[in-house]
Amino acid sequence: MDSIRLRLLKWLVVPVLLLNLAGMALSYALAWIPAQIAFDQSLSDAAAMLAARVSEREGRLLLDLPRAAERALRDDELDKVYFSVRDNQGRLVAGDAAVPVLPARAGAPAADGVVAGEAVRMVAQPLLLGQQQGIVVVAKTLRKRGQARAAIVRAMLPLAALLTLASAGLVWFSVTNGLSPLHKVRAEIQARSADNAAPIATADVPLEVAPVVQAFNGLLDKVHAGAQAQQDFLANVAHQLRTPLAGLRTQIELLATQERSPGAASSLAMMQSSTERMIRQVNQLLAFARAEPGPLRKTRMEHMALDQLLEESIQHFVEQALRKDIDLGFDLQPTTVLGDRFLLRDLVDNLVDNAIRYTPAKGAVTVSCFPHLGGGMLTVEDSGPGIAPAKRAAVFQRFQRLDEKTTGSGLGLAIVRDIATAHGASVAIDTPASGQGALFSVYFPG
Repeated sequence: MDSIRLRLLKWLVVPVLLLNLAGMALSYALAWIPAQIAFDQSLSDAAAMLAARVSEREGRLLLDLPRAAERALRDDELDKVYFSVRDNQGRLVAGDAAVPVLPARAGAPAADGVVAGEAVRMVAQPLLLGQQQGIVVVAKTLRKRGQARAAIVRAMLPLAALLTLASAGLVWFSVTNGLSPLHKVRAEIQARSADNAAPIATADVPLEVAPVVQAFNGLLDKVHAGAQAQQDFLANVAHQLRTPLAGLRTQIELLATQERSPGAASSLAMMQSSTERMIRQVNQLLAFARAEPGPLRKTRMEHMALDQLLEESIQHFVEQALRKDIDLGFDLQPTTVLGDRFLLRDLVDNLVDNAIRYTPAKGAVTVSCFPHLGGGMLTVEDSGPGIAPAKRAAVFQRFQRLDEKTTGSGLGLAIVRDIATAHGASVAIDTPASGQGALFSVYFPG
């Protein structure tokens, strides 16, 4: 699982460490460069001193350097000092022959070299005495410089380590403190009871967290609305089931007192009507449970002949249509779709049942299927009152009815929508070409 804390630490600690390394390198340069300049300056002073003791006599350069002065020049506890004095022909006038010849340029910087197999730092001092030219070179090993450099590094490493740890600790503290509002929101959510759908207060929420909290509050509103709709639905179903059950009990009691009387037939008819209402509502509840959103098992999906499924399903509505003198027709062309047989039967049953129930007597209901755009199309057309365009989206919502006069639980078209969605199909409501009634179309992709 991705962590915001680790992501922030990665993007903050790494740059801080790089900045510390850059700062340490800069500090090292600021400490070492002046020391290097001081060492080079001492070599330049020694070369200038030797150049001052060179003279010209009879066309030749001579170095007047007493032994005591030479010992003082070469006397060093750690480093070895070499020097040479040469004329313009490169001939050695005095000093050490192992010292390399450097270009005779005034103000030339110190250079690195090797004398007697050991690295040295060298400075050249040009000479001009009368008509004679020459060069003085002073070289010194790097042992003392190495010690100075090591001392600078030893002094800087503890400070750099301390600053790095302090920076990392500061970043950790800042990230932890910056994420504390998220922990507060999480604690508030975890402390809630399962039935608490009140929105989270946004007064003390940081600006960056506010969109998440607002989105969560929107989800809570939807959950609350869904729970309220379900409660209303349960109350409605309970009322609708209680009424036919009470009527059924009354009619049974009446039959017990009027056995073999002329009113028995009428009571039996009313009992049958109440029973049919209960059966229909129970069947819708079962279909609704099967159509709940969720992944369909692949083993239940199969290629099937939609026309054969429709032919089997329509037979169950023939008697219902005859009772209302409704012309129940069908136009079934060979059509193959991929789907779940039981869910598709629920879809067809709800569409046809709705069409017959809302179509007035002597009306017409036509069920059709045919191949369409590489898939299959199912249509159910009726000559009923139709559905206004403004209400066509609402009728697919659960527990929704067109008006208070409409009977039913408001689940039929919601079941149709959920089953179609589970099959990747789309449902549309239109007005038939005749201009009267409703035309439901379900398109199954190939």
